[in-house]
Amino acid sequence: MIGTILVCMAVAGLAAAAAGVARATPSLEGPGTIRITDRLVNHIHIRVAKTIEVNGKPRDRSRAGDLDFYRHTLQTRSARPVTIGHSDITCIDTGTGSENCTGTYFLPKGKIMVGGVIASRLFYELAVIGGTGLYDNVRGILTVTYLDGAPERELVLFRLTV
Repeated sequence: MIGTILVCMAVAGLAAAAAGVARATPSLEGPGTIRITDRLVNHIHIRVAKTIEVNGKPRDRSRAGDLDFYRHTLQTRSARPVTIGHSDITCIDTGTGSENCTGTYFLPKGKIMVGGVIASRLFYELAVIGGTGLYDNVRGILTVTYLDGAPERELVLFRLTV
């Protein structure tokens, strides 16, 4: 009887120790800022062939529904930038001069997901709607500012909260 109790206590102790070792992935514990740059690697534009009606008048061509796919490399902000990840962004043209976009930023310690409407690619803000890894359950704002072209470069600023 005492042997059985000792075995049960030993198993319970091992289970408790294992639970302490198998803890959750570390996540952001407070507000944070990430300042990086990106460089355009690939842009694919898909024109959707269609005839539409706008305000009751037929139009032969509208950009509404056209798709844009962007791939950027993410780099440190230094004299010699180091590539630290990439982003994939998908945008749908609304036909009103704006694009509705969603994207994922693949960083060394996890991913950050964003979404919102872009009126100009020179300067825009998107909502941070979630993340994985270090950025699990993160929220905040992504601000992107165009820097220069050929290939296009941008300043990328995440202001994150948990």
